[in-house]
Amino acid sequence: MDLVADALPCEQRLVELGQLAPRLAGATWRSHLPDSVERELAAVEQADVLVVATPVFRGSYTGLFKHFFDFIDQDALIDKPVLLAATGGSERHALVIDHQLRPLFSFFQARTLPLGVYATDKDFADYRLQNAALIERARQAVQRALPLVDLARHTRPARAEEVLAA
Repeated sequence: MDLVADALPCEQRLVELGQLAPRLAGATWRSHLPDSVERELAAVEQADVLVVATPVFRGSYTGLFKHFFDFIDQDALIDKPVLLAATGGSERHALVIDHQLRPLFSFFQARTLPLGVYATDKDFADYRLQNAALIERARQAVQRALPLVDLARHTRPARAEEVLAA
């Protein structure tokens, strides 16, 4: 998220689905969710840009990730720039971005950035990305998002917020 804040002054917000899980699991209607989950859903819907990241589980995003996005209003992400990212145990799962995440956000009519960021355990040290090539790829993805963020800000009420759903 720091890459976005460095390129574009904005309010950052991290949505950690693991922390929401006890309040999210089992709900079948958005109206049944507690206010704490509703606030996070609203933050995603109202953000100017999203950085969406998920671990790979059995070749796809996690069920909790999908359950969260099942509650997002289907029109809330139209034309919203979305940087897609994923982590996995090996490079063999790198296509999750194009084969799983991109179709999901296509349903929402979001503007997924052409560059996705996929990392494995070896790309991290002390929970921070250390792979220089991957950091540069993320920086390029953010730079390509800036014109889309500017466009989105001019087509709806401005609110500078970045959300990472992890």
